[in-house]
Amino acid sequence: MFRAVVLIAAVVLAADQATKYWAESALSDGQTITVLGELLQLRLVYNPGAAFSIGTAYTWIFAVFAAVAVVAVTVVARRVTSRPWAVALGLVLGGAATHLLDRLFREPGFARGHVVDFIDYAGFFVGNVADIALVVGVGIVMLLNVRDVPLRDTAGETREQVSSDS
Repeated sequence: MFRAVVLIAAVVLAADQATKYWAESALSDGQTITVLGELLQLRLVYNPGAAFSIGTAYTWIFAVFAAVAVVAVTVVARRVTSRPWAVALGLVLGGAATHLLDRLFREPGFARGHVVDFIDYAGFFVGNVADIALVVGVGIVMLLNVRDVPLRDTAGETREQVSSDS
């Protein structure tokens, strides 16, 4: 399942970085593209802070948090044998990894980079594909915890043990 986690994370990372590249080229002149009236628009914003631009003076701390999240999710993901957990952790890992890359390598400098946001949700906040992956991944994690779904699929292990014992 670890390969599935990594594959999902890689897809999230690639999709997020590709859409950010598009946003920077298509929206860099201050243009706004209306998708669903006032509810959903595309506009380019560089965010030095966290969600809702909180903590804009502490960008380097968000780089540290993202790095810790990437390491922690990777460690947990190595033990996962459950498909739902693999999906959830892949989404979280991909979102955290792409945010870490933004913090490390985007302007204004190393560990102070601003995250590229471009999906404007009715003026409430502006996000990106990584944010969507993080929210969905964390939502799945919460659901799996509430439903008491284990990280390790014991039924899957039993099948594997039976087939390897034969």
